[in-house]
Amino acid sequence: MDVRLRTDRLTLRRLSSADLPAVTELCGSPEVMRYLDDGRPMTPTRVAEEVLPALLGEYDRLPEGLGCWALATDGADFLGWAALRPAHSVGLETGPTAGLEVGYRLLPAAWGRGYATEAALALVRAAFAELRADRVVATTMAVNSGSRRVLERAGLRHVRTFFEDWPDPIPGSEHGDVVYELTRSEWSAGRAN
Repeated sequence: MDVRLRTDRLTLRRLSSADLPAVTELCGSPEVMRYLDDGRPMTPTRVAEEVLPALLGEYDRLPEGLGCWALATDGADFLGWAALRPAHSVGLETGPTAGLEVGYRLLPAAWGRGYATEAALALVRAAFAELRADRVVATTMAVNSGSRRVLERAGLRHVRTFFEDWPDPIPGSEHGDVVYELTRSEWSAGRAN
């Protein structure tokens, strides 16, 4: 197992082709996908042919320490994933000064246990302490209160709301999307308190 990070309860490890059934379950869940992409579950074919190969390819394309990491505990080998990548989502600044984007996706059985927050905190810490990022950013739908709470608990603050003209809007998109951010100086000041 290629471990990226360990927290009190989680191991963040590299995804592998053996994770295909678990990633298919994750991306095929209507509850998980409700606020993501087009709001619809992904087909097993799309996960096998596009999603998992793209995630695995990140380990070669991105700098060391960046990518998408499976979340595991002593009792479960796959709860979902957490990612740290160069900012690229719609609504975020991109390019060399854009910072690193944190994201997560967990199976519904793992919701409400603090795993997303624990993983996000670990990746934020890694972004600043190991990777020397200037800022960490994230985006979600304004109505995704669960994801917004995770970002706030991880230290990020809401910086703006934006409205995108999505080709196939999903319920809640009329309320917009939100951008969250934490700068290196804010993170450093928070650690001193």
